[in-house]
Amino acid sequence: MAISPTRPSSLPALHRVLVVGGGGREHALAWALQRCPDVEAVWISPGNGGTNDVDSTSQGTGIKAVAIAETDSAGLMAHCQAEAIDLVVIGPEAPLAAGVADALRQGGLAVFGPSAEGAQLEASKAWSKQLMQTAGIPTAGHWSVSSEAEALEVLNTVGRPLVVKADGLAAGKGVTVADSVDEAAAAIREAFAGRFGSAGAQLVLEERLEGPEVSVFALCDGERMVLLPPAQDHKRLEDGDRGPNTGGMGAYAPAPLLTAEGLETVRQTVLEPTLQALQQRGIDYRGVIYAGLMLTATGPQVIEFNCRFGDPECQTLMPLLGPELARVLQACAVGRLDLAPELTIDTACSACVVAAACGYPEAPRKGDAIQIDLPASDTLQLFHAGTRRTEGGELVSSGGRVLAVIAQANDFDSAFAAVYSGLDRVRFDGITYRRDIGHQVRSS
Repeated sequence: MAISPTRPSSLPALHRVLVVGGGGREHALAWALQRCPDVEAVWISPGNGGTNDVDSTSQGTGIKAVAIAETDSAGLMAHCQAEAIDLVVIGPEAPLAAGVADALRQGGLAVFGPSAEGAQLEASKAWSKQLMQTAGIPTAGHWSVSSEAEALEVLNTVGRPLVVKADGLAAGKGVTVADSVDEAAAAIREAFAGRFGSAGAQLVLEERLEGPEVSVFALCDGERMVLLPPAQDHKRLEDGDRGPNTGGMGAYAPAPLLTAEGLETVRQTVLEPTLQALQQRGIDYRGVIYAGLMLTATGPQVIEFNCRFGDPECQTLMPLLGPELARVLQACAVGRLDLAPELTIDTACSACVVAAACGYPEAPRKGDAIQIDLPASDTLQLFHAGTRRTEGGELVSSGGRVLAVIAQANDFDSAFAAVYSGLDRVRFDGITYRRDIGHQVRSS
């Protein structure tokens, strides 16, 4: 059973924050946290090519990168002790699943991010499905299988296309929504042939659901929760929702697909029962519950849970959140969300488009020089992801999703116009991005 940290009677001082991770999500979190009035310094570990910059898209104090791997619990602990860190925010799923939050909590730190046991909500699709089934949370019918023969037998018995999911962590790319039985069979064979490594040693096969998708995020302190505006991600690489699945090519928020009434339904039928089911398993879940939902004709159903902020939904949402964010995450970390100030949320429309490298997602090219010439603006941000600095200080690409441009405006047409105008001022060889992100809410 996970260790249950204590719950203080008041919120302690909050001046120094460490964000763990090196992607666009973590850059956005660090940027948002350093805007909070009590916060004097934010470190990010390991960071990326843009996280030591105080540039035209940043406000307030600088962000300091520190070269410690996101799964190096001992190194992170030493840094926290040396710099008197008051709050640790863990961004990616891998360190959460590896127990980094547990190790830091055992060292007496306030950590926003679930224990390894809680992270199974994402790290094991089979575990997550079992929890949903036990708690009566609406989700697609499924079969957990541990061999190719068993999976193909299920497929042949059902006789219709199924969704094929790697059980473990596969960087958002372990899902095939098959349009035919043959496509599902091919996905099963590829997974058991090692396409996803150990993450694909067990599969979950699911019935296909129909309807639009939406992402909902709940900030949890183990007992209580605060919901953020719903967002909509775009997983396919190419315009028209074609091409291979990716980690996400863009997003927008708030997604009008889910009204305030609909969001309350999600709270009551999905999120609160999930938190209660975790409690019943002895898990004191202090972090984000990310519900990936499909809005079906019979109501919202869970496609998947994640144990961290979505990427790029996080980049989209952070500019909408008020300066109370650091205190709210701290309150979650210490189990006292009831002591947190109310989180203010801007009513603007936020738009995000990801610029990816040539060859993404299968074989992204690295090392391309990046030029950025964005004007200063309170409503325009650029968050780095797959970037690094060379020894000579040149900014180059180092991953599949290179960076994202985000903008806020009174309507989505204006927000996306600002994003695409901003992308015109970003240059690297092979730059790839969709031109139709937010087509659901754009008039042109």
